[in-house]
Amino acid sequence: MPRLVRKLCVSYNSEMEFLFLGEVSCGLFGITEDYQEAYLSLDQHLVKNRESTYFLRAMGNSMGAPYFQIRELCEKQKVAVFSSNFSLYTNISARITTTLRRLAPKIEVYSVDEAFLDLSGISDLENFARMIKKTIQEHIGLPVCVGIGPTKGLCKAACFLAKHDPTQGGVVSLQEQAMQDQVLGMMPVEKIWGIAKGRGMKLWSIGIKSAKDFRDYQNDQHIQTILTKVGRQIQDELRGIICFPLQERTEKKKEIMSSRTFGRGVFDKRVLMESIATHAFEVAQELRGQESVCSAVAIFLRSNPFSESSEQCARSVWWRFQTPTNNTFKIIKAALRCLEMIYIYGIEYQKSGVSVFHLQDGDEHTLGLFEDCDSPRERTLMNTMDRINLREGDRMLVSMSCGVDNREWRMKRNFKSPRYTTSWDELPKCL
Repeated sequence: MPRLVRKLCVSYNSEMEFLFLGEVSCGLFGITEDYQEAYLSLDQHLVKNRESTYFLRAMGNSMGAPYFQIRELCEKQKVAVFSSNFSLYTNISARITTTLRRLAPKIEVYSVDEAFLDLSGISDLENFARMIKKTIQEHIGLPVCVGIGPTKGLCKAACFLAKHDPTQGGVVSLQEQAMQDQVLGMMPVEKIWGIAKGRGMKLWSIGIKSAKDFRDYQNDQHIQTILTKVGRQIQDELRGIICFPLQERTEKKKEIMSSRTFGRGVFDKRVLMESIATHAFEVAQELRGQESVCSAVAIFLRSNPFSESSEQCARSVWWRFQTPTNNTFKIIKAALRCLEMIYIYGIEYQKSGVSVFHLQDGDEHTLGLFEDCDSPRERTLMNTMDRINLREGDRMLVSMSCGVDNREWRMKRNFKSPRYTTSWDELPKCL
């Protein structure tokens, strides 16, 4: 397997965090060489993977650099380059979560690549963490790192050491105060979970340079003034005080968005309509997946900001429903109305997107006086579409407004690896 580190943070007492990097699709299957080169994730041609970031930063490049700026460097150093493969990432994420649920009864799925688990009652935490690491490796084929700590914040700190120090064997425990002091002392303040670069600069300005400095800073009111209440909670997390308890039930999203950068500039209004309809279809499907309805839909269009020869344009507009809905056809219709409002002939567009907001529960929402709610027949139709697409595959049944394909506006993913786990057509062949 390639030397790609996936991070797993285990919290004893109440929380555990699991982190795996699904961004590098070809690191999952089919590559058995011990790659020493960096891996690049080209979601909209952005460099994201951790190993590639370290390599490129050492060469004087920053994270998020456009790929075309470092193409020659990648070719010269034989850097392995892969495009994004979202369906593979979500599938691997689901498989990881399923495996974790077999190992621990309580789990909080924090994001597509993070989850917190409750490991209360386990006596030998380090051996259990190594068992998790071994099980994920055997079942999924992904190497992981494990960090143990009493809070989520300390889990992240343990994970920081686990991924930066190979001598730890991928498992780090912060159960002891001395170990916490050692790890936090070597951890830059901007690497603290929830701090990042912007807040880190504010802390640097008052002499706080490490996570230990941040934990031991005595003026709590000053920290709250600089970083708000959340910053104070993060500080308490590093002190071993639980401020972010385990949440087994995933909260519903308050806004859902779908957007893509086009593989090439688009002038044709018809092509823009297909892209907007496709995004609207996707957000409506996800809206129904969390059993919500939306009161408003917004779209945006943007030209290429890096192009000096083309006219620049960035516009957005939104449409409000009197009665909230999750009906695909109503959302597409509203999104296309919005497109009519902001489309300008002759502009070379580079990106489009659709979002829905003002979300409410599907069975508890306010009805409008002058607009009908979704009828039982319409709801049945939407449910039938969702079941067919779930069983037969993505985009098996879509609105004709989405077009028969997206070749004219789809993302440029020339280096995308096969979808070994989600597409029958791309299964590996044995000759």
